[in-house]
Amino acid sequence: MLRKMRKNAPLRKKIVLFLVSAGMFCSGVLLLWAATIKVPDLKTIDERHVTQSTKIYDRTGEILLYDIHKDVQRTVVPFDQISRNIKNATVAIEDAEFYEHNGIKPTAIIRAILINIGNFGFEQGGSTITQQVVKNSLLTAEKKITRKLKEWILAIKLEQVANKEEILELYLNEVPYGGNIYGIEEASGAFFGKSASDLSLAEAAYLAALPQAPTYYSPYGNNKDALVERKSFVLKRMLELGFIEKKEYEIALKEDVVFKPQSQFGIRAPHFVFFVREFLEKKYGKEFIEQGGLKVITTLDYRLQEKAEAVVALYGKENEEKYNAHNAGLVAIDPKTGDVLAMVGSRNYFEAENDGNFNVTLAKRQPGSSFKPFVYATAFMKGYTPETVVFDVKTQFHAGCDADGKPLFESVKEDDCYMPINYDELFRGPVTFRNALAQSINVPAVKVLYLTGIKDSIDTARSMGITSLTDPNRYGLTLVLGGGEVSLFEMTGAYAVFANRGIKNPSETILSIEDSAGVIMERKEPKPERVLPEDITTKINDVLKDNEARSPAFGERSYLYFEGRDVAAKTGTTNDYRDAWIVGYTPNIAVGAWAGNNDNTPMEKKVAGFIIAPLWNAFMQEVFKDMPKEDFKPFVVSKNYSLKPILRGEWLGGESYFIDTISGNLATEYTPEETKKERFVTDVHSILYWVDKSNPLGEKPENPENDPQFNLWETAVRKWVGEHNIALSGVIPSEHDTVHLPEYFPVMSIQNITSEALYESEKQLRVEVSGQSKFGLQKVDLFINGRYVSSTTKSPFVFSFVPKNIDGIAEENEIRVVGHDSVFNKGEKTMTLRIVF
Repeated sequence: MLRKMRKNAPLRKKIVLFLVSAGMFCSGVLLLWAATIKVPDLKTIDERHVTQSTKIYDRTGEILLYDIHKDVQRTVVPFDQISRNIKNATVAIEDAEFYEHNGIKPTAIIRAILINIGNFGFEQGGSTITQQVVKNSLLTAEKKITRKLKEWILAIKLEQVANKEEILELYLNEVPYGGNIYGIEEASGAFFGKSASDLSLAEAAYLAALPQAPTYYSPYGNNKDALVERKSFVLKRMLELGFIEKKEYEIALKEDVVFKPQSQFGIRAPHFVFFVREFLEKKYGKEFIEQGGLKVITTLDYRLQEKAEAVVALYGKENEEKYNAHNAGLVAIDPKTGDVLAMVGSRNYFEAENDGNFNVTLAKRQPGSSFKPFVYATAFMKGYTPETVVFDVKTQFHAGCDADGKPLFESVKEDDCYMPINYDELFRGPVTFRNALAQSINVPAVKVLYLTGIKDSIDTARSMGITSLTDPNRYGLTLVLGGGEVSLFEMTGAYAVFANRGIKNPSETILSIEDSAGVIMERKEPKPERVLPEDITTKINDVLKDNEARSPAFGERSYLYFEGRDVAAKTGTTNDYRDAWIVGYTPNIAVGAWAGNNDNTPMEKKVAGFIIAPLWNAFMQEVFKDMPKEDFKPFVVSKNYSLKPILRGEWLGGESYFIDTISGNLATEYTPEETKKERFVTDVHSILYWVDKSNPLGEKPENPENDPQFNLWETAVRKWVGEHNIALSGVIPSEHDTVHLPEYFPVMSIQNITSEALYESEKQLRVEVSGQSKFGLQKVDLFINGRYVSSTTKSPFVFSFVPKNIDGIAEENEIRVVGHDSVFNKGEKTMTLRIVF
C-alpha cells in the first residue's frame, strides 16, 4: 500500500501544480480585465443611463397602453439640499454598513452566489448603495455573470474616486420611486408637494420604503398596508442604528402623512397596466422591466376597456347620487382562454377625492350572496338536485340555542344564536334549490351550506380560482351569505369556470413578451384544467339563467334579463349594505361588477339589483353589439322516481303511491302514464328527517335526531305545518284501476293493403284503419319501420302517402298503427308492407 501511494505521489503533485497555475492564470486575466474597466468622470456619471423603454400594449399589439420611461421626471439636487432624514432612512433600509464598506460586502456577495447556485440562476446580488449607483447609471439590464463582475469592480473603483456623500448623492438623485418619478427631489414634490430638503422623518421613511418595489408599495396602489408596515420597519432600523432617538421614533410612527393626488400622465387602462407592471416586476425584477426594452402584449381588449370605463364612470356617478356608493369596478374575462379583456378599478383612476387609483377589483371584500353558486354546485356534486326541497322558515342554527333563539348553556351568549332573515324579511315555506338560488333566498342557502359542508364548499371555490378563503375553521354558516372576503377579479375568473362547462383557464393578462432584440421571452400557453363535472355546471347555468325562477324576486324584465340571449347571473349584497355585487356570464364572456365605498361605509339600503345591476347590464349590452350569440348546453329535467321524493321536488312526505286520475284508484301496470299521478302519505318533515347529509342518495337516516341541527330545523317545520293547517294523513286507496284493463284496449285492423301484395314505390298508397273500443277510438298513429309518420283524429282514419317519400323505406317494411281511446288505453296492429322499386 505504501509503495502504491509513493507511486501516485508525482501524479497528485502534477495535478496540484496544474490547478494552482490555472488559478493564477485566471486571476491574472481577471485582474488585467478589471484594470481596463474605467469609471467615468463624476461630472457625467449622473447623466442617466438611457436604455430602451419597456412598452405595454393591448392584445392587438398596436394600441400602446403605457411606455414606462416616457416623460421621465427627474430633478438633480446637491447633497446639502437633501434632508438628513431621507439620507439616514435610505442608508438604514438599503445599506446599513454603507459608511464602513469599500463598495461591496463580501459576505453578502457569497450569500448571493450560494442562493443563485441553488436557484440555478443569477437573480440575487447582495447590492450595496454603491453597487446600485453603478447598476443604475453605468450598466445595462442584461443578467450575465460578466455584468455582475463589472458591477463589483466598478463599485470598488467608484469608492476610490468618490467619497460617501458624493455616492449617496448620486444614488438619491437616480433611484426610481415609481412610475416616471426618479430622484428624491422629484419624489418629494410628486408625493408631498415639497422639496427634498424639507422632508419630515415619517415622510422620509415612506420614500425610503419605495425603491425596493415602487409599483407594489405605491401609495396609490392596493398595498398601502404593506407600505405602512415597511415605513415602520424603516423607522425601526433607524432607531436600532442610532440615527434617531426613541422619542423621534414614536412621534414619526404616529405622524399622519398625507400624499398628494397622483398626477395624470400618458397612460391607458391604468389599473390594468399597473397590475401587469407589478406582475412583471415580481417575475423579472424592477430593474430589468425598467431598462430591458421589452414589448409586452397584454390580453386587454381596449375597445371593451373604453366601453367599460365609460359605463363605470357614468353609473358610478349616478350611484353616488342615488345610493351613496362613491366607487365602482368591473372585470371582463374570456372563459374559453382566461384572457382578461377589461379591468376598471374605479370610476376614475385620477380622481383623488374618491381614492380613484385604488384598484377595487383586487380588493378583498365580502361578496354577499354572489358566493352561493359555489355552495350549490358542491351540493349538486354530492347528489342533491335543483328540485331538492328545503323549508324557508324562521330557523335557529346555533346548536347551543333553542328554536326561539335563547341560549341553552351558560357558555353561550344570546349574540351567539344565529337566526338569519331573507332580504325581504319574508319566509316562503318549502322551496326548491332552483328557486332558492335564483331568488337569492338566504335561509335555504344556509341550510344548503350545512348539508354540503363548509370545507367541501371552500374546496370547490378554491378549485375554481377563489384563493382568498384559506382557513375553513374561520368561517361559519355565514360563508354562504358572503362571510368570507374575496376579490372581484378572482370571483369573475371563478364564474368563468361555470361559463366554460367546468374547465378552468387561469386568468391571464399577458399574451407575449419580446426582448429588445425581438426575441420572444415568453408566450402564453393554454393551461385548461377540468375542475367541475360538465353536468354540474349545466345545472348551475340553467338555474342562474332561469328568468321564470328568479322573476318573483327580480321581476320578469329585470336588469338580469336579455331578450334572446342565454345569460346567467348572480347578485350579492352584504347585510350591512357595504358591498353590491353582480357576476354574470355567457359562454363567451364573464363580467363581474361591484359598487360601494372604499372606506367600507354603508350605502343606501338597496339590493344589488338596483345598485350595480344597471351598470353591469349597460356594459353587457355594449358587449352583445359585436359578440356572436352562443347558448348554454340545455339541461333537461326528468322525473327520476328512484330518488327520494324530497330530492325531486316533493315535500309532503316520504311514502308515495300512484293513482289513476280517471278511476281514482291505485294505478296498475296497465295504467297509462297520461293518467298516472303520484300521491303522498302526508308526513311533513325537514330534509334532515329524510336525508343523511353525508350520503343524500343513501338510505333514510335511522336516527335523524342524532344530527345536531335536526331538532332546530324540525321544530321550525312543525310550527309552519301547524300554522298552515296541513293535516297528516295515511290513507292509501285499496281498489285498483278498473278503467285501464287489457280487455278494454282498442282492437285495431288495417284495410286496403295486404302483406302478400306488392306496391309500387312511386304511386300513392292509401291505408285505412278501424278499431273497436269500449271508450271510443279518438286518435290513430302510423309508424313505418318504427319511425313515426303521422297521426289522425278524424274518423274514418285514413293515411295517404307515396312510399318512396318515406325515410328508410325498403322492399320489405313493417307498418304499425296505434289506436288511442278517450281514456288513453292503447291498442296496436302490425303487418308487412312490400314495395317494388
